[in-house]
Amino acid sequence: MKIVENIACTVCGCVCDDLKIHVEENGVSDVQNVCGLAQPWFLQQGKTQPPSASISGKETSFQKAVDESVKLIQASDAPLIYGLSRSSTDGQRSAIALAEKIGATIDTTASLCHAPSIMALQEVGEVTCTLGEVKNRADLVIFWGVDPVKTHPRHMERYSIFPKGRFIPHGRKDRTMVVVDAKATQTSAMADLSIMVEPGRDFEMLVILRNLVLGLPIPAEYQSGMPMELLGDLANRMKSCRFGVVFFGLGLSMTGGGQHNVEALLMLVRDMNRFTRFCARPMRILGDVTGADKVLAWQTGYPFSVNFSRGFPRYNPGEFSAQAMLERGDVDLCLFVGSEGTERFSEKAREQLGKIPVITLDYPAVDTFISPAVRFTTAIYGIHRPGTAYRMDGVPIVLRQFLHSNYPSDEETLDSIINRL
Repeated sequence: MKIVENIACTVCGCVCDDLKIHVEENGVSDVQNVCGLAQPWFLQQGKTQPPSASISGKETSFQKAVDESVKLIQASDAPLIYGLSRSSTDGQRSAIALAEKIGATIDTTASLCHAPSIMALQEVGEVTCTLGEVKNRADLVIFWGVDPVKTHPRHMERYSIFPKGRFIPHGRKDRTMVVVDAKATQTSAMADLSIMVEPGRDFEMLVILRNLVLGLPIPAEYQSGMPMELLGDLANRMKSCRFGVVFFGLGLSMTGGGQHNVEALLMLVRDMNRFTRFCARPMRILGDVTGADKVLAWQTGYPFSVNFSRGFPRYNPGEFSAQAMLERGDVDLCLFVGSEGTERFSEKAREQLGKIPVITLDYPAVDTFISPAVRFTTAIYGIHRPGTAYRMDGVPIVLRQFLHSNYPSDEETLDSIINRL
């Protein structure tokens, strides 16, 4: 048995990089410093060994699968490449290169997740920070529309609530924790101040908070359903803190006005910096969805829903979003770099996937409803291959290899298809 330390985990957007892995016979026997979401993921490694490639469910050689993929791509007029959020920078770059070469649309899981947040920051900008700054400086932490105890189990432990920091020497005792949500959660039960916002009233509450902070009158049409004394208390806490941060989730960005909710929050945070240091950060769910945004942006200028059909990148969320294109029948081939996110597609989009050829690049243990025409089993970045993942705050984290695998990586598979084309 060998013990490998300082391993990064890509199960969620925290990308915790302090895991200690016990390796026996090319499998994982134990994991330390791990959360309940990640432990089963690591312990199952090495226990499932599907074929490296298959065509219509039948095992085949890697090269024959590449040849069949090329035939399907060449016969396609409107291909779509989707996923990327569980890959690595190298695999994401190869996916973009393939999309550009074949004139495809390329989209990430962000289009069904934090797309409204990304569009909001494009409209109004953002005041941001790293999780390290939060750990060392934040004395007021607000969770808005997110339950990190459930979705990001080590977030509060490592970054936001409990750790002792340079200017927060006593950890939790030096911090005020506020939770704003439409329902009671495990996180709200731990808060110093818990505010139950009426469903669909986040925008009104944010406008009122902003006016209270700036000392402006409250428009009569804005009614949040919250007692004004409670909102005044929150506004005072925000103005009197030394360093505040709002972590917001899908409970804000995917409800009501969505994009406009996040715009209102980002404008509130911007205005807070007249009085103190204040930041906002989306709670990204998947391990490298932030990396997919970053790589697409630096390669094409746009973070998701990018179309190359005219030979240059075009960006239009909705028109070029994977689910919308599938629902309209605008896609005649789909290549997934990670198909595990497809359960979030609408029923109509899933039905369309059953009518067109599908190529998947999936990790060994992935099981989805899709029956692909061609399936590649790929090595896992951060387990079988080194790589880079971007933490939810945009900080790149090095992924190290600690198990051996003969499976090709996403990059190797996609580059083989590109070279064959």
